[in-house]
Amino acid sequence: MIDAPYTVLILDDEPHIGTVLTQLFELEGIAAKASTNAADILRLVKPNWLGVIITDVNMPYQNGIQVMQQVLQIDANIPVILLTGFGDIATAVSAVKQGAYDFLEKPFNNEHILDVVKRALENRALTLENRKLKRELESQSSPGPRILGNSPGMQQMRHLLHQVLDTPADVLVEGETGTGKELVARYLHDHSPRGNANFVAINCGAIPETIIESELFGAEAGAFTGADKTRVGKFEFANGGTIFLDEIESTPMSLQVKLLRVLEDRKVVRLGSNKSIDLDIRVIAATKVNLKDLCDRGEFRHDLYYRLNLVTVAIPPLRERREDIALLFLHFARVASARYHKELIALDSEHRAILSTYEWPGNVRELRNLAERYVLLGEDAAFAGAIGNNSKLHSGMSLTQRVEFFERLLIEDALNHNKGSIKNTMEQLELPRKTLYDKMRKYGLERKDYLNDEL
Repeated sequence: MIDAPYTVLILDDEPHIGTVLTQLFELEGIAAKASTNAADILRLVKPNWLGVIITDVNMPYQNGIQVMQQVLQIDANIPVILLTGFGDIATAVSAVKQGAYDFLEKPFNNEHILDVVKRALENRALTLENRKLKRELESQSSPGPRILGNSPGMQQMRHLLHQVLDTPADVLVEGETGTGKELVARYLHDHSPRGNANFVAINCGAIPETIIESELFGAEAGAFTGADKTRVGKFEFANGGTIFLDEIESTPMSLQVKLLRVLEDRKVVRLGSNKSIDLDIRVIAATKVNLKDLCDRGEFRHDLYYRLNLVTVAIPPLRERREDIALLFLHFARVASARYHKELIALDSEHRAILSTYEWPGNVRELRNLAERYVLLGEDAAFAGAIGNNSKLHSGMSLTQRVEFFERLLIEDALNHNKGSIKNTMEQLELPRKTLYDKMRKYGLERKDYLNDEL
């Protein structure tokens, strides 16, 4: 059975045909809508629309071929099924060559039309899924912010981000210090239809309470002492784009009710003005604490919390995505190597082990800083101090986890040393090809990640 969001639109100048087909599809759990007016049908069709269109060929005001052509201009992959009389078959065959999905001859057989429509809906579902996957792949290789990592938590987070990329929904990003909350916000902005408009970031905890209202909402000249000219606020400057409110938990209580009004009305009024300014913005707020706990303690407004909490993106801390650490370190080290014009030297096994077992209280930010020190100062200087304390090594790992960790480490080292060559890696580790592939699959290792031109 096709999922409810998928719809069949039926266009026929004979109302009883639309009634019969609508009832037929609804009995099968497929949403359907019929009309005798082409304009009623066409106004429902948009790119990436979830559905199929059935149209009669021979109609008095606009024939089915013309309707099909208009639909395919909107989205060339929407399945259009033509209903034909005996005399229209040659026309219908020609229309299939022009892009029609199929044609059915009147009088039609119910079972046959159900079979054709279900196949068309499955085809549409597959098309849209392929588009989504292609967009995800393109976003991972395109310029701009990239979210690296293949751990389950990161895959789940990326999936959620791609579900809301093209929507105007506000987003609350939760994560410990250094996990990359602003990176997630920039990723949402840059890969969305708002990507060419302004991205405005403001740290709510870094602005004095006395001026935060004018910073956010703007002020007219003369609104307060020292306001000698009109000031455009952050919300107004972000119009058409995205505003990122970092450390939202630091917003003064006196300002929270005004912020809530702006979020609900999508309008802002500058200080000293009575004129409201319409806003077309996406709001992304970020917090390093549990806002619900703050609400329960009376330190954050419940209504503002529930308004911000429409879509919540939780960034896992680095200690919960250890399988991503080596990839991230290599990425940051390569960026630093290019920036500082320093040669990138491979880490030895001991330091790679420290990377994967250290607790990373500073999360990705701490890892990036280490990678930059490693490139600038070398291994020994970079790993000196707390991060190089071997007493932290293996903490919290069982014997099985330690064995698996070092097995994976040895395979990664061999792949890295041999630049992704399976043949040379087999010889170095003295492993049969099938065994090597099985272990690579077990640990989520891919040859392409160790080629010269790959991160």
